[in-house]
Amino acid sequence: MATQTSAFITPEEYLAIERAAPSRSEYHDGQMFAMAGASRAHNLIVTNLVAEFRNRLRSRDCEVYSNDMRIQIASTGLYTYPDVVVVCGKPVLADHHADILTNPLLIIEVLSESTKDYDRGTKFSQYRRIPSLEEYLTVSQTEMLIEQSIRQPDGSWLLRERRPVNGNVPISSLAIELNLADIYDKVEIDTQS
Repeated sequence: MATQTSAFITPEEYLAIERAAPSRSEYHDGQMFAMAGASRAHNLIVTNLVAEFRNRLRSRDCEVYSNDMRIQIASTGLYTYPDVVVVCGKPVLADHHADILTNPLLIIEVLSESTKDYDRGTKFSQYRRIPSLEEYLTVSQTEMLIEQSIRQPDGSWLLRERRPVNGNVPISSLAIELNLADIYDKVEIDTQS
């Protein structure tokens, strides 16, 4: 989250402002939060992920969205734009504008220095309240590292780290595997750190 407005606004006011705005903002607790721009590495990772999911899910009843599909978490009031979202089956949209998804199966956030704590903490805490969500990935842009959280049958979450030694990332919610090298294709990682 970046810049915040100060006056309380309703979700309806937020959506009216947001749909007319040239840039994107998140909304929570009556406040809008401007979203910062993304780095080259961030954009490459998102593009690679969308391409990989699109190729593997082409023949299935699933849709892949990049960072312009807003999701709503009804139980917390958060409206946000994940970097990558996958929904399988019929997408459940909040209204006739068809720009707010409420039933994601998989959410992915590419971490940046300014958002990594929020993405791993508060935001993930809110994402866990989405009944349809089965899996959440955070992807580092400074090292080849994916943190994979998988909802368990009892409702708890299992965290797994995926690094080059693992090579592949099994996406259990979709029964597919992604290769770390494909996710990080053309991304310059500083191996001296």
